[in-house]
Amino acid sequence: MIRRARRPAERASPRKADVPPEATTPIPTTDLSVDEIRLGQPETWLRPDREGMFAKLRAERPVSFHEEADIPNFPRGPGFWAVTRYADVMQVSRDADTFISGKGSNIADLPVELNEFFGSMINMDAPRHTKLRKLVNKGFTPRMVGLIEEQVKTQARAIVDQVAPRGECDFVRDVAAQLPLQVICDMMGIPRSDDARIFELTNRILGAGDPEYAQTIEELMAAGMELFQYAQALGEERLREPREDITTALMQAEVDGDRLTAQEFGSFFILLVVAGNETTRNAISHGMKALTDHPEQRDVWLRDFEAVSPSAVEEIVRWASPVIHFRRTATRDVVVGGTEIRAGDKVVMWYNSANRDERAFDDPFRFDVRRTPNEHVAFGAGGPHFCLGANLARREIKVMFEELFRRLPDIEISSEPEMLFSAFIHGIKRMRCRFTPAR
Repeated sequence: MIRRARRPAERASPRKADVPPEATTPIPTTDLSVDEIRLGQPETWLRPDREGMFAKLRAERPVSFHEEADIPNFPRGPGFWAVTRYADVMQVSRDADTFISGKGSNIADLPVELNEFFGSMINMDAPRHTKLRKLVNKGFTPRMVGLIEEQVKTQARAIVDQVAPRGECDFVRDVAAQLPLQVICDMMGIPRSDDARIFELTNRILGAGDPEYAQTIEELMAAGMELFQYAQALGEERLREPREDITTALMQAEVDGDRLTAQEFGSFFILLVVAGNETTRNAISHGMKALTDHPEQRDVWLRDFEAVSPSAVEEIVRWASPVIHFRRTATRDVVVGGTEIRAGDKVVMWYNSANRDERAFDDPFRFDVRRTPNEHVAFGAGGPHFCLGANLARREIKVMFEELFRRLPDIEISSEPEMLFSAFIHGIKRMRCRFTPAR
């Protein structure tokens, strides 16, 4: 049985924001009617007109109901509401009492234990989320992040040193993936010899559904369990031999007499190494592609790197939108975007769509390194689940491009990106680049 969207609640008059301003860069289109757009079906994510589909939803049905795909060994889900406009995503994200995370942040329904195993605190609500967030914040104090400031620069230089003489390389694996991977591993105290295995396991977890990485729940669980066991061994070692790293800080952290349990630390470790690696890698990759496609914007940044960097980094993150969506579950009957949602319904915030909303961003399909204001939602749209590592990600992006521009000033993308097959991560698996070889 197909479930139809409920009739929008009555409103006295249209909001001013319902009518977007005229854009100078064309808004993508699709030949599909709004009723033919099915965000819950895997084949949708193979289509080249995804941005056109979201533009049509924002314009004609900003909150729409979608059926879920069949997942082997799981009962078919009841469907979900897709929230596509910026203002509505902000409403859902910031009202953590009405829209909870404890039933899962991905569309599919998984057991609570499995949600917390893979998602740690992103799949929790207050008071458990509040307790855990306070504890892990101990590992991200200004002092802890300050300890790696010079490390980030040193690692960026070493990464460019490795590729500079070659004149070409896979930008994703050889450049974009290396900095966030090395930084998060160093922060956690993971030996450099284990970096490659951590990289492979995080690919499997966030690439679940892509035939190259993991297609079954068993493959996903195997990767998660290996990381979990690695975390527990590392945590026990730090209890015996403390060091200046985040693992030690987290194992020793205490708030109101509470400390992280072994389960909590293992799950948070999975979240941290996966999110700290994959999302920043994809922001850097999409950023390099955008700068190649828009050389005039690259010139603007190069002419005054320090002054333009803050806005350029934010624009890269908005443009990339590395995390495509997160889900919440309604705790009560509520109206979002003029549409009635019932208690227990799944509500999915589409960050990629909110970051292209014509009502929130001037000419949103223009890549503009001087864009301001730029209150994008790529790190989340506020509320208790705002990205813990946002400032670290910003720093890594700036330092990586600073080193690339300094050492390889003519670097450019030389192949079409090979995209990850995913409705969750806006990932690039491979993408070649070329440049004049340097010593």
